[in-house]
Amino acid sequence: MANVNVAFGLRPVGVVGSAPNSTGTTEYRIASTNTNAIYQGAPVIPLSTGFIDRVGAASGGTVGILGVFWGCEYISSTTGKKTWSNYWPGSGANSLYPVRAFVYDNPLQTFVIATSNVNTSWDTEAELRAAVFANANFAGAQSGSTITGISSATLDVQTIADTNTLNLRIMGIQEDPENSDFSVAGIPVIVRLNNHYNSPNGSIAGGTVSTTGV
Repeated sequence: MANVNVAFGLRPVGVVGSAPNSTGTTEYRIASTNTNAIYQGAPVIPLSTGFIDRVGAASGGTVGILGVFWGCEYISSTTGKKTWSNYWPGSGANSLYPVRAFVYDNPLQTFVIATSNVNTSWDTEAELRAAVFANANFAGAQSGSTITGISSATLDVQTIADTNTLNLRIMGIQEDPENSDFSVAGIPVIVRLNNHYNSPNGSIAGGTVSTTGV
């Protein structure tokens, strides 16, 4: 039976260990001149300007990820009213007021993400469970739907390896009878952000932040 999951980016599900999980977000800012759409559930990075932006590549890029974008609030340049959106459309904010972004930025936060493809080495439950504690990269980390505002980010099974610069650490597989066909895409995998910008090892890019989003 085919899985019912479609791409939905990263959804918070818990934290590592048994500590209380508030699933809280931190407020950051998006530059009102930023033309990059940022979708709910998408990974975001810090910029040296003090703002955040989407990651620099579909696979996630090489800058340590700050967290997962969950929505924003801004004053509309059209209506002059406060607007809440689950994604940043890349325009529409009055530049006199801040664009407030809310990000799941706990380095120990765990997320569920759907797989985007299959690989003959990882197309059974036993094989994919053997990938727990390995790393992987995203597919579609920059894209999403302008209708739902939800990210199209998925876990690229083809990239599973022990390479420490990959952006996701696989922590487990979510039990879901409707998404349990390991021979096709859509398996819900539990991950955390590897090389998180706020973790002790900081940014992949030598502890610096990106000025370009790449």
